Order: sequence, then structure tokens, then C-alpha cells
Amino acid sequence: MLAFHADHLALPLPAGHSFPMTKYRLLREAAETSLPGLRVQEALPASDGELALAHDPDWITAVVEGTLSAAQEREIGFPWSERMVQRARCSVGATVAAARTALFAQEGVAANLAGGTHHAYAHKGSGYCVFNDVAVAARLMQAEWHRQCRRLLRVWVIDLDVHQGNGTAAIFRDDPTVFTLSLHGERNFPFRKEASDLDVALPDGCTDGPYLDALDLALAAAWQAQPEPPSLAFYLAGADPHENDRLGRLKLSSEGLAERDRRVLNWLHQRRVPVALSMAGGYGRDLHTTVAVQRHTLELALGSWQRWQGGQAQVDSAAESQA
Repeated sequence: MLAFHADHLALPLPAGHSFPMTKYRLLREAAETSLPGLRVQEALPASDGELALAHDPDWITAVVEGTLSAAQEREIGFPWSERMVQRARCSVGATVAAARTALFAQEGVAANLAGGTHHAYAHKGSGYCVFNDVAVAARLMQAEWHRQCRRLLRVWVIDLDVHQGNGTAAIFRDDPTVFTLSLHGERNFPFRKEASDLDVALPDGCTDGPYLDALDLALAAAWQAQPEPPSLAFYLAGADPHENDRLGRLKLSSEGLAERDRRVLNWLHQRRVPVALSMAGGYGRDLHTTVAVQRHTLELALGSWQRWQGGQAQVDSAAESQA
């Protein structure tokens, strides 16, 4: 299974900053060490033209040229630098590469070892998110699919970060080709939510059982609500619903999060929907716990990828027999 990263572009944040920048390197190292079936590659940056599929040109120019206002920088949460711009581009590029691998290379499953920048709107960044990786990748895959297949690509965004994907919801608000599903903490950031196609707001302290019940109902409802089955899914597998998370407010165990991932991946595999994963949020009091949760997500994704390859081999064998 292919996984893409850009942790070589870590930002030199001041001491005490709440964003766990070292998480991405630690996750890559843990995955490379313990998941021999994972093929890790450095992500390429998204171009201005690709970013413009989901973002206003004025916003792209302000980020690239460093003309953000102090208020805009505060809303993002990172100081501007050339490195910040390159990291934001590569975060998008990693999700683009994962989606392209899952869909066009027929691998079924691929991952961005970061990503999930779902608070970025078309016209602004927010909450540590500069550009919206899933929104750009979804629009780009739709364009490439139409060019190659002359058909419409329907997309499903399954956002299980503990924070609502407000930027993603806003970008796709009037787009019937992209269905947005978000399970999130009701009282958590962002405090002013946008309307996804399906929102499930969970109370503080929500534990494994109620969460998984809500997930099952949401997956079934989302599937029924879509006029046609999607041909590509984006899964934001945030670790921040974990009970150890500093910002999460929910109380899922490591086992509960693993079961969450297992259910989503099995649901998509059974319906033959390719998926690009993003690791999204994770702000553990013990950062190694967050890394362990996300490493397990990758382990389950690798298992799903292996099942995809077995199914594809059977299809290829049947085609050869008929020939």
C-alpha cells in the first residue's frame, strides 16, 4: 500500500505550541518499521492551478506571496513562511497522490500520513489548515475521471475527526456530486458549524458503544441518501476522538477507534469504493499514544488494501480465462 508524506517540511514552531508537528515524522518512522507492506513516498506539491479547483485565486495569491494579514495568520495558527507554503502544498499533493493511486491505479486504498485539513474554506484558512486537501483532491479526481472516462465521478467524504469539517462542508455545500458526512463533538471547535450533507453531533464524554452505534447509522443513512453510489471516498481518520486527546472531549478507547476504522474500511471494501485516507487530527497528552492509534489505522488500511489486491487478482484471472 502506498502512503505519502511531507514530514521533511516540519515547521519550526515556538516552544509550547499546541500543534504536534513531530507527530508526522514519528508516524512515518513507526509505519516504516512495523508495517513492511507499506510503501512510503515523499509527496509532490500541488500547483496553483490544482489549488484553484477548490480555492479562490486571491487566497492562493495571499498565501503564496506572503501577504496574509495578522488576523489571517492567527486564524490559521501558523506564522507565514516559505516553508509553511511548501508544506501546505505538499499536504494537498499527498492526498491527491493517494486518491489517484486508490482510483486510477486500481489499488483500492492509499493514504496521506498527514492531511485532513478540513477547516480551510475556499477563501481562507483556519484551525491549522491552509488549503483543503480533500476538496482539492476531490475536484481534481473528478476532472481527471471525466477526461479519461467521460463520466461523472461521485465522491463521498467520511470525516471522523473530532472537529466538524466546516471548510469542506462549505466548499461542497451546493455540489450534489460530493456527499459530506461528519461525526464530531457537538461542543467542540469550530463553534459555528457549517451544514454537511449529514452531520452527527456527539456529546462530550461519548464512549465506544454509542459512537460506533452512531457511526453504523450514519454510514447506512449516508449511503441511502446518495442518488448513485460513489466511486471514490475520502476518509479522515482523526485520532482526536481518543480519550487521551487534549482537544477531543470524547472518550473513545484505542480499541474503539480501531473498530471505527475497521467498520469504515470494511463498509467501503464490501461496496468496492476506493478510498484515500488522511490521518487528520490527533493531539494526545501522550503523543506516542496518538502515533500508536494512527499506526493502527494504517495497519488496518494495509489489510484492506491486501484484500483489494486479492479481489483484483481474481478479476484479472477470470478475464484471462475468458480470453
